[in-house]
Amino acid sequence: MHERTRTISRLEKQLEDAGIKLSVVASNLAGVSCHDILTAMVAGQHDPIALADLARASMRNKRPDLQRALTGRFTEHHAFLVRMSLDRIAQDDAAITQLTERIEQYIEPFRGLRDLMCTIPGISTTVAEVVIAETGGDMRVFPTAAHLAAWAGVAPGQNESAGRKKSTTTRPGDSHLKAALGIAALSVSRSNTTRLAARYHRIAARRGKLKAVVAIERTLLSIIWAMAQSGQPYQEPGPDYYTRLRPDRTKARALKMLHDLGYNVTLQPAA
Repeated sequence: MHERTRTISRLEKQLEDAGIKLSVVASNLAGVSCHDILTAMVAGQHDPIALADLARASMRNKRPDLQRALTGRFTEHHAFLVRMSLDRIAQDDAAITQLTERIEQYIEPFRGLRDLMCTIPGISTTVAEVVIAETGGDMRVFPTAAHLAAWAGVAPGQNESAGRKKSTTTRPGDSHLKAALGIAALSVSRSNTTRLAARYHRIAARRGKLKAVVAIERTLLSIIWAMAQSGQPYQEPGPDYYTRLRPDRTKARALKMLHDLGYNVTLQPAA
């Protein structure tokens, strides 16, 4: 996947050298429309109007922009380099397809668990598959969710001497699993519509974004562990979960904020 991304970046640079600004109009140079246009250019078609007319679907609405972007100095040497990049992208796509089919074969016994994980906000199919691959898919080997979090390296370290707590830096863990959980936690952080998002923003406000990400990673693993035991999909309690859970604390926090802004507030229950 990384090699494919590098190839696409190299293709973009080759086109820019030829004065072709296709990436300004198209978000994906490896898409169907761009592939047809570039293939035609390699074959010798350099008329911007004819090339823009090869666009498909929503790209057809951008034909005037495409005509301007496809006006350049595309030489035979550029065609040679672009052809190599297109061939490499095709090879990468074929390899990705083969790997995907292979993964589907191995994931078959764990398909139910993967589908359950995908009901959790932030957990994509890829993240779920990484969790299964790195844990072995059998959560029974971890007596509790805390054991799983500690093994994964997302639990606070225990460093206490003479009753004083020192560093609570997380312990080393499975790097692949932590990377996948990090992606899921960042996805959660960009939302405001789930309980997990509310938890992230609450912790980030007090302790910083990095600690909030780790906390969400740990929460995700706890949910996955519990879900594997019960076999039940994730039930979203909503972004107001903590407000409903501790209404007095929420009221006190709101009053403090208003007081800090210079207001004296008297509360009266609504009718």
